[in-house]
Amino acid sequence: MRKLFVVIGAALSLGILGAAAEDLGPEQARAFVVGKVFSYTCFEGTSGVGRIFPDGSVVGIIRIRSESETRFAALPPGTIRADGTAMCAHLSGLPITPCFRVQKIDYRSFRGSIAGLDFAYCDFHQPSLRSHLVSSPARSSAATPIASD
Repeated sequence: MRKLFVVIGAALSLGILGAAAEDLGPEQARAFVVGKVFSYTCFEGTSGVGRIFPDGSVVGIIRIRSESETRFAALPPGTIRADGTAMCAHLSGLPITPCFRVQKIDYRSFRGSIAGLDFAYCDFHQPSLRSHLVSSPARSSAATPIASD
């Protein structure tokens, strides 16, 4: 009987979480994402950290499918921009312009998926500097005094 309650609780939790996700239009997505640093993990194992700037340029680091080394990546201004009702990536050399569905999960995270291909997604989370500082031990065991005049 207890297992049944756990299963029902899990199903209700998933339903509540699914209902809480909010689809963002291009201007809402822009306001939510631009200028902030997000770490991300994608469905096929790619991960990294990046920032989209107001001019549509992108700077960050990427690790493809958890197998390769981490690399620096930079995309020029105008790469990410609103096209009608979607946010799209304008990348030279691609035969198509991929557009994205942006679903806000909470005030610090969202899921981005290729429009029409919901299985092809990345989850983005804005790291908390405070939790990073608290969870990271100091690198030096010796305290350094601060000089005062």
